Amino acid sequence: MATSFMCKTLGAACLGLSMACATPVAFAIADVIETPARPTELAPDNLLNDVERAGDRLVAIGERGHIIFSDDEGVTWTQAEVPVSVTLTGVDFGSETHGWAVGHSGVVLHSDDAGETWELQLTGIRAAELAIESQEEAIAEMEERIAAAPEEEKSDLEWALDDLLFALENMQADLDIGPVNPFLDVWFGDEDTGFVVGAYGLFFHTQDGGETWQDWSPRLENAQNFHLNAITQIGGGAMVIAGEAGQIHVSQDNGQTWERRESPYPGSLFGVTGTSQAEEVLVFGLRGTLMQSSDLGQTWTTVNTGSTATLNDGVYLNSRIILVGNGGAVLTSGNGGDTFQEYLRDDRLGLMSVVPISGTELLLVGEGGVTTTNAKGKNLQ
Repeated sequence: MATSFMCKTLGAACLGLSMACATPVAFAIADVIETPARPTELAPDNLLNDVERAGDRLVAIGERGHIIFSDDEGVTWTQAEVPVSVTLTGVDFGSETHGWAVGHSGVVLHSDDAGETWELQLTGIRAAELAIESQEEAIAEMEERIAAAPEEEKSDLEWALDDLLFALENMQADLDIGPVNPFLDVWFGDEDTGFVVGAYGLFFHTQDGGETWQDWSPRLENAQNFHLNAITQIGGGAMVIAGEAGQIHVSQDNGQTWERRESPYPGSLFGVTGTSQAEEVLVFGLRGTLMQSSDLGQTWTTVNTGSTATLNDGVYLNSRIILVGNGGAVLTSGNGGDTFQEYLRDDRLGLMSVVPISGTELLLVGEGGVTTTNAKGKNLQ
């Protein structure tokens, strides 16, 4: 697997390998944030990490700031104008014209023309500053609680304060290095309201189309700041976040409050999707792990997928569940997820995202760029 492909799923861990030389890293990060993506005819053939619809248009994002769009169901592609050259990891559209893309160095990009041109809305520097402000507020509140607490409760609260102070020191150290922590996914409900998630518990919310952002991480039960890898809204309207260490969080009030769900799997989860059932959730990740819930995560059933491939994305299409992952794995189920059939594509290139096109056909993106297949992941003749 290519290193750049690993960076999508491992997030900041890849960038962390270079932190021993803080100054060179800071200069390199600044350079890719300030350097526009270079036009290339090879963009549809290089690593792409996500693909979404903007009305009838398809928009895919990937390495080196590449964003491409297609108006003919993936037959031909045009490269968009992008102001950064960082690896992009997630894209979503709140309407047919307004979309957001996120990626390494904490970048958030916005388009108001269905993905043809993009502007930079947020970088990791500002994201870190917002997180530090939020952490300082939490520390001040904890200090007030300690001052007012009975003597027998002070010890536990002081331990909690130490954890907050330690986390603040880490945030400040990250800020000194530069915008190193990536966002990994994005979801927008309309042209104003959206969320971005990322490495080390990054979680931000906007109510004005990304003009301003608020640190939403204190609203999650994630004291260890595990990576948050995916966010989506399922058919019934609930929102779900999946992440590292079996993290599953559910909101039933449009993201205002969140509840942590107990997970039977302690490893990393990279994707989440729903089905036609209002409260049905599927979360998936390492080693072919798939868990299914019919009650918004109150209880879970672990599904034997028959695969050991890391699963990155999924879609519900015409009563079929389709999952894609590393090693060219395409898993399909026609019985509501009770059983799956695995097809390993000949090229064994990792697949990062899938969208349905032309009825039962699929458009896959990943290490090999764009591929159009039938419903089982086999190339069209």
